[in-house]
Amino acid sequence: MSEWLVLALAMAAACAVVVAVTLLRHRTAAEDDDPSETPDVIEYMTMWIGVVYAIVLGLAIAGVWEARSAAQDHVQAEAQALHEISERVRVYPPDVRDRVRDDIDAYVGHVVTAEWKAMTDHGKVTPRGAQLLQRIRQDVTDYQPKTDFQAQSYQPLLDQVAAVDTARAARADSTGATMPTVVWFGLIGGAVITIGMVFALQIRRTPRELVLAGLFSALIAFLLFLIWDFDTPYSRGIAASAEPFLTLFPHVHG
Repeated sequence: MSEWLVLALAMAAACAVVVAVTLLRHRTAAEDDDPSETPDVIEYMTMWIGVVYAIVLGLAIAGVWEARSAAQDHVQAEAQALHEISERVRVYPPDVRDRVRDDIDAYVGHVVTAEWKAMTDHGKVTPRGAQLLQRIRQDVTDYQPKTDFQAQSYQPLLDQVAAVDTARAARADSTGATMPTVVWFGLIGGAVITIGMVFALQIRRTPRELVLAGLFSALIAFLLFLIWDFDTPYSRGIAASAEPFLTLFPHVHG
């Protein structure tokens, strides 16, 4: 809720700044100032600046959305591989099977609680999670199959453990921000230039022009907020969730 409040305030502030600057500019304008005398070259440059900035915004939104989708895929792959281990280990003796499943439950419980909070607050996974995963790996690799049926399941179980490790590593690499700082300078600087060109066009203070200028500024503020919200896939408002773990392991409470 707080992030949506920040968005509303940012959009309102953008509108207020544009309207206030426009009104102030016209109050201090000279008596012979004629808004209709805007050079054609300024209108041409304004159009191209808007087009280029729109392309940059579109690419930025596509990039952070793709990163967010990939982060959710990592979670899905990790949860699915753990579920496969839990199901395929049923061919092992009861004591081995129960030990593996208990360690998987412990790992999942840690991920959806302590580790997910660490990812959200600090942008990193926990050493405890790595320890719990290593315990699962040892449970699977240290067992010596006693029958041909168990031997046939041994290698697929190792493959699933490797899939969990790969997905966890990918999840750990996706916890940080997607957009580099220099890109943010470009996005914010482009917003300032694009909105500044509105004043270069010498807009008048008619209600229609003020409304359009305010809505244009609010739209840019909304798109920048959207990029910022998607920038870290596992935190903020529209983030990748731990739902795949909770769906495949409903008995583990997050």
